[in-house]
Amino acid sequence: MGWVVIESYSFPYEAQIAKAKLDSCDIPSYIENEHTINMNWLYSNAIGGVRLAVPESFKEEAYSLIHQDFSHEVVQHFEIPVEHCPACGSPEIEPYTQGKRSAFLVFIFLGFPLFFYKHGLRCKKCLHFYSDQ
Repeated sequence: MGWVVIESYSFPYEAQIAKAKLDSCDIPSYIENEHTINMNWLYSNAIGGVRLAVPESFKEEAYSLIHQDFSHEVVQHFEIPVEHCPACGSPEIEPYTQGKRSAFLVFIFLGFPLFFYKHGLRCKKCLHFYSDQ
C-alpha cells in the first residue's frame, strides 16, 4: 500500500486543518515538508509546498472530503444575513475598489499617487457598485 499526495499547501497551518478534517473521518494521513517550511517559509514554493499524503486506497474519498465547501451550511446554522444588491437583488456580492486602475495609471505616468479610489461592494450580476457603509 503506497501513499499519494492529494494536496499541496503554501503554509503548514493549511495542511494541519486539512489533516484534522481527514482525521475526524478516520482517514490516515501525514504531512510532508512541514518542519522545513516552518524553519524557512521562503522554501515553500521551491520544494513544492507542504504536502498532504494519504494511502492510495483512501485517495478518492480524501480528495472529495478536502474539497467540500460547507460555507452555506455555516451561514444557515448561524443565521448570518446574506447581503443583496440594492439594484437587482442578487446575492452575488464581492468586495471591490472603484477607481483603482485609473489611480494606478496616474501614478505610473505622472509619478505621484492620487487617492481618488473608493472601497465598497460590487454586484457580480449587474456590476452595480455601492458603498458598504
